[in-house]
Amino acid sequence: MKILSKFALFSALFLSSHLVFAQDKKPEVTFAVNELAPGLYMLSGDGGPTGGNIGLSIGDDGVVMIDDSMPRFLGILQDAIKSVTKKPIDFLITTHVHGDHMGNNETFSNEGARIVAHKNLRKHLLEKGMRTAKGMEKAPKSVLPVITFSEELSFHLNGEDVQTFHVAEAHTDGDAVVHFKNANVVHTGDTFFNNLFPFIDLNSGGDVDGYIAAQERILSIVNEKTKIIPGHGPLASKKDLAKDLAVLKDCREIIARLVKRGKSEEEVVKMNPLAKYHDEYNWGFITTERMTRQVYKSMKNTAKGSHYHHDGQASNHRENHTHSH
Repeated sequence: MKILSKFALFSALFLSSHLVFAQDKKPEVTFAVNELAPGLYMLSGDGGPTGGNIGLSIGDDGVVMIDDSMPRFLGILQDAIKSVTKKPIDFLITTHVHGDHMGNNETFSNEGARIVAHKNLRKHLLEKGMRTAKGMEKAPKSVLPVITFSEELSFHLNGEDVQTFHVAEAHTDGDAVVHFKNANVVHTGDTFFNNLFPFIDLNSGGDVDGYIAAQERILSIVNEKTKIIPGHGPLASKKDLAKDLAVLKDCREIIARLVKRGKSEEEVVKMNPLAKYHDEYNWGFITTERMTRQVYKSMKNTAKGSHYHHDGQASNHRENHTHSH
C-alpha cells in the first residue's frame, strides 16, 4: 500500500508541474469519495494518480470545492461529484498555484464557479502565467481567482463556519489552509504531505522555515478528533501531522549544522545526512537527496545557517527574508 501510494503521488506531481510522466497504458483510476462529516467529503485517487486531494462541502447553501485535480481526470472527477450531488460548484477554493490542484479551474469557472484564492496566486498567474503541456503560457481570465484575500476569509455556508487562511512562504508564497470549524476538518493543501518528504517550491516562494511555521499553525487549531485532508497522502490525524512536523524540524536542524560548518551543497548531499528517514519518507518526486537539496538551498538562499543555535532553532529567521527565484 505504501509503495503504490508513493508511486501514484510521484506520477501526479510530475504530470502536473514539472515533467511529463509517460505510461504505456493509462491506468484505470477513479476518485474515492469519503464522507468525513454530513455533507463534507474528501475525494482522492483510487487505483492511480489523480493529483491533490479534494474537499467538497454540499448543503442547502450550495457546493464549495477545494482544489480540482488535472484536466486528464476531469471526467472521473465530475462523475465522483455527481455521485453525491447534482448541483453545480458555487465556490472553488484553490489552495495554491500548482497544476495538480488547479488544473480544472477553467472548466469549473466556465460552469459558474467563483474561484477563491490567496492574492499571491492571482499575482503569480498574471505575472508568470501557468504551466501547460506546451510550457508556460498566459493564464486565461477564466482561470484567475475572482475573490482573493490577504490573511483570511470566512464562509458561512451549509451550516459551517469555514475559515480560509494564508500561511506565508510555506509550500509556495500563496498557500491557503481551509478549516471547517463545526465539522472539525482541515484541508491543508500542500503544506502537508502525509508520511512523505514534502515538496517545498523554492521557485514559487516556498521556504523550509515557512513550511514548518505553517504546520505549527495548523497543529495549533486541531485536536485528537480532527480529520486532516493533506495535499497528498491518506486522510490524517493530529498525530500524523505532529510526527511529520517533528521529522521536518529534525531535517532542518541536521542540515543547519552542516550549513553553519560551511559545507557546500554537494558535500552535504554526499554525506547523506537524512539517511535515517530514507526508508519511510523517500519517494519518487521528493527523494532523500532532493529533500536534502531543497532544505539546504532554502537555508542558503537566506543565509539562515549562521542564524541557528547549536540546538538547530532559528534566531530571527523571518527578518530580512528574501528569495532567489
